[in-house]
Amino acid sequence: MGTSRFSHEDVEVTETETVYKGFFRMQQYRLRHRLYGGGWSGSLKRELLVRGNATCVLPYDPVADQVVLCEQFRIGALLHERSPWLLELVAGINEPGESSESVAVREAEEEAGLILLGLEKICDYLTSPGGSSESVELWCGRIQIPASAGIFGLADEGEDIHTRIMGRQQAYEAIAAGRIYNAATIMALQWLQLNHHRLREQWGPGRPVGTDFA
Repeated sequence: MGTSRFSHEDVEVTETETVYKGFFRMQQYRLRHRLYGGGWSGSLKRELLVRGNATCVLPYDPVADQVVLCEQFRIGALLHERSPWLLELVAGINEPGESSESVAVREAEEEAGLILLGLEKICDYLTSPGGSSESVELWCGRIQIPASAGIFGLADEGEDIHTRIMGRQQAYEAIAAGRIYNAATIMALQWLQLNHHRLREQWGPGRPVGTDFA
């Protein structure tokens, strides 16, 4: 299937208003757009949560066949029936002009005490396009598994992160058991399930350990 025949040129924004500005920004739009059946829609009011793009990294040791995940409190899970402490990937917001690879390297060290030895991009995607502008770049990062888990994060950002070391199969089982229930982590682990043989060949024993980013 090809891309849509519509583009940005098929949307007319008639009014924008900032209705909230804090850590995130909420914009209210008045707009109309072209219709598949021809012509234009009526005037529509839409709210958009505007936030910076993000980078997420699945740290994977191809020799030990283990991953590192971050456990931390998330306000977005406060009303969820399960715990608001989630098992997640290393993640960070991209600063203006900063590459996704730079964010991956910085956040791996800050959030998990890890040095990335290589990176392979998995994909990029919109997290919730029905109401948010956020886009995520998803990566797999080559690591050497640490001797033990630890507690990391920046105190001045209110971070309190407990790393968890898991075997690759154990991580898959955590999804099946419902202990991992955020999209980025599920997507990255499913990608790893499809690609771990190739990664272990590419990054495994006998391969030089350095900063060889894919």
